[in-house]
Amino acid sequence: MEENITKQKSNTVTITLYSSSAGNSKKMAEALHTFIDPDGNDAREFVFRNESFTNGLENVAPDTNLYILAGKAGDADMDKLVHQLEKKGTEYIVIPGEGEGLLATAKTTLAALEKTLDLGFTVNDFVQMDRCGIPIEKVRTHLVTFRNGIAKMVLKKPAVLSDGIVDLYEAKARELAAYFDQRKDSLKLMKFVPASGAASRMFKFVCEFLAEFDAKKETINAYINRRKDEALKVFLIGIDKFPFFNEILKVVKENPDYASLPKDLRYFNFVKTMLTHKAFDYANKPKGILPFHQYGDFTATPVYEHLKESAAYATSKGAADVHFTISEEHLDGFLDAIEDAKKKVEAEYGITINFSFSYQHKQTDTISVDMNNAPFRNEDGSLLFRPGGHGALIENLNELDADIVFVKNIDNVSHNNIETIALYKKALAGQLLELQEQVFACLTQIEQGGVTEQELKNMFAFAMAKLSIDIPEEIMKFTPEHRLEFAKKIFNRPIRICGMVKNEGEPGGGPFWVKGDNGSLSLQIVESSQIDLENTAQKEILAASSHFNPVDLVCGLKNYKGEKFDLNEFIDPSTGFIVYKNKMGKDLKGYELPGLWNGAMAGWITVFTEVPIETFNPVKTVNDLLKPAHQPQ
Repeated sequence: MEENITKQKSNTVTITLYSSSAGNSKKMAEALHTFIDPDGNDAREFVFRNESFTNGLENVAPDTNLYILAGKAGDADMDKLVHQLEKKGTEYIVIPGEGEGLLATAKTTLAALEKTLDLGFTVNDFVQMDRCGIPIEKVRTHLVTFRNGIAKMVLKKPAVLSDGIVDLYEAKARELAAYFDQRKDSLKLMKFVPASGAASRMFKFVCEFLAEFDAKKETINAYINRRKDEALKVFLIGIDKFPFFNEILKVVKENPDYASLPKDLRYFNFVKTMLTHKAFDYANKPKGILPFHQYGDFTATPVYEHLKESAAYATSKGAADVHFTISEEHLDGFLDAIEDAKKKVEAEYGITINFSFSYQHKQTDTISVDMNNAPFRNEDGSLLFRPGGHGALIENLNELDADIVFVKNIDNVSHNNIETIALYKKALAGQLLELQEQVFACLTQIEQGGVTEQELKNMFAFAMAKLSIDIPEEIMKFTPEHRLEFAKKIFNRPIRICGMVKNEGEPGGGPFWVKGDNGSLSLQIVESSQIDLENTAQKEILAASSHFNPVDLVCGLKNYKGEKFDLNEFIDPSTGFIVYKNKMGKDLKGYELPGLWNGAMAGWITVFTEVPIETFNPVKTVNDLLKPAHQPQ
């Protein structure tokens, strides 16, 4: 979207400024007018009116494009005026603060308004962005990205065992796990579970069956044959093996005609109850609170399994801390699921479980555009902002206070493999601790000074051999100061140990050596959509990949001084994704932020380690619950 700047005044923006007193409003209005239009040559004219909160409550000023309420947070009259403006449906923003700080914030806000209008947006658009906390510069950057596109990643080679992936044999895993167990009580541990995903895709094929099957026109077998719907066939064959079978069947049998219904209608009514009955409604619920596993007298949700895992490998001083990222509308469902699971796990393992939630921040939403790269608008004229994808969760991860964080998706749980899962999670944490100690020792030595040339060579050798960091061949030709600065830069970063499983055809990202803009190589998790598949050489590298990313990470979030890293400093903003969607029958493009384990962690020290396939048991469709990892043994 081209900037809409002209040399002549093209319109007038009337702003009514409310503050605690008419005098305060007048002073601020005069200051803002001078600030925003010092020479009278701007493309538009800003007209400021000033009123007190009290006057506003008596009579809201008419003919105003934007109301600004500036004052101390918690001011009773300001809060009343906000409520009144909301009832009228008028556009307003609140600028909290007092004194010079309030004026400075007001100036920043007005400057952002000018930039917004310069880009061709409206005052209403500005208010919408302000309410979401989305800065105009971010919107502008994303519009440029839509226009220019996103460059593909350049693969150098796949990461394989002994060349980018550490071979973690069982004896070594037990050694590292034991080391972690020795250290864990001196550390603050956290289990971080992205859990906002809805189960709609998990039940996609049964939703289609419910919508399209007509028992008056065909049998279920005919439907399956006509659509070649093998998924539905598997679902119906294994229907009594699902953990929710008995509970749904009990409701279905409440129909007095159940016994006389033909088999096809019984199946159909089962699916209909599962998807539409208020007690189930599975396709509209988050995966985390659905029944996944049958344990004798109770069914377990993924929430239960993650709490059980935390007890098995993420406890410190008899307590486990688990953090779930969820959608706000599902909070009550998660609270119910967690309270029930928490009691069971605490009683079984004799530990205390502390849990917390966070939501994907609205300020990480991204603007959508039409196929001509113009902002896409909803039916009411408002801009369409979409969630920024799992990459937005780097903000949530950044807010955690922990030494070591275990990251694992909500649907990757198992009924039977808890011992293996716990062993290798602990092993990855032990590997992190060992490497972290060496990295911290290097940084401490650099800070203290007196590093010899041989010691620096040893540091670089360690970085290449154990951390897979690409060190320039000419590094020792740098000046001593530059060599030390380079060493500090490569070591002083968050560390992640990423478990990798052998590729058995699962869709998703994989581990690769990637060539950066400066020609250096780094280990990255790359999705197939980020690769130029029309390039034969790149396609061959992808085909040669031996491993798959199961999202099994152990992260070190603090530096050698025990201070938290700002994880935003290590994001590669050029690695986002443009996605194609449809709304109201119109095609649109959306922008997803660099993925949490992709570009959002691109600047981290990255180590890939092979873990057994038994540690990876995702549930992408409901039929995955029929696999051995999810069935009682």
